[in-house]
Amino acid sequence: MPTEPAPGVILSLAGHTALVTGGSRGIGAATVRLFRQAGARVAFSYREEGGQAEMLSALCGGHDVCLPLRQELLTPEDGESLVARTLAAFGDLDILIANHGIWPPAPIPVAKMTSAQWRRTVATNVDSVFGLCHAAAAHMLTRPRSAGGSKENQLSAGNVALQPARGHIVLIASAAGQRGEAGHADYATSKGAIIALTKSLSSELASHGIYANCVAPGWTHTEMTGSVFDRPEDSARTNPTIPVGRPAHVSEIAGPILFLCTPFAGFISGEILNVNGGAVLAG
Repeated sequence: MPTEPAPGVILSLAGHTALVTGGSRGIGAATVRLFRQAGARVAFSYREEGGQAEMLSALCGGHDVCLPLRQELLTPEDGESLVARTLAAFGDLDILIANHGIWPPAPIPVAKMTSAQWRRTVATNVDSVFGLCHAAAAHMLTRPRSAGGSKENQLSAGNVALQPARGHIVLIASAAGQRGEAGHADYATSKGAIIALTKSLSSELASHGIYANCVAPGWTHTEMTGSVFDRPEDSARTNPTIPVGRPAHVSEIAGPILFLCTPFAGFISGEILNVNGGAVLAG
């Protein structure tokens, strides 16, 4: 008798609750959409784009399952507040995606960079992320290992019984955090700190069933990088520096983020997942 084809692989987050920072546009919005498609409840933060945030929420099922939260993220206390608001709304949190950040687009040599720019970049990209991780980890450590997700989702990786995670933390860094970026010392330094934070979180939390990983995108076409890729003369200079010859689409970053929060990534912790079209290898 002919063998029936195997069913397609499903990356499900049914029964999970996620917080995505910087979720109203770019990589963050793509992540919110993908996590909702996978069945998770999602809270996401935004700073100024209220109309855009409400539109995304409506497209993803409304406030009961996709909640926009206006939140400045400059201090550890800001991050802690956002986690507290998510818990107040949904009662649980087992996935944190720290995606927000700023990249001042105008290159400024370190000899001319102001301390105000340095402080603002580090405050946004590092200090607030510490507050998010501090509060999220404190909550996740109270969760039983069996919490979160359906039995089918927990045992979905073939015939191997998987130990359910207490939580997942995924921080978004950058290729700049690994090889530096001339004219953007503040940004590159902040993303290098995020990579070190990921490794530290994993060292502390993996044995407790909380898995911390990092996605490090290369050039991605978003609103933030529109100053580069929306101008033909600039994109003509930048695209050849990417081995695949183009920037990433936001969904190509959101997909790896989703994967790291599923049982198929249950043996991955402390990893820096480069999603950069081969750019880091190209130096």
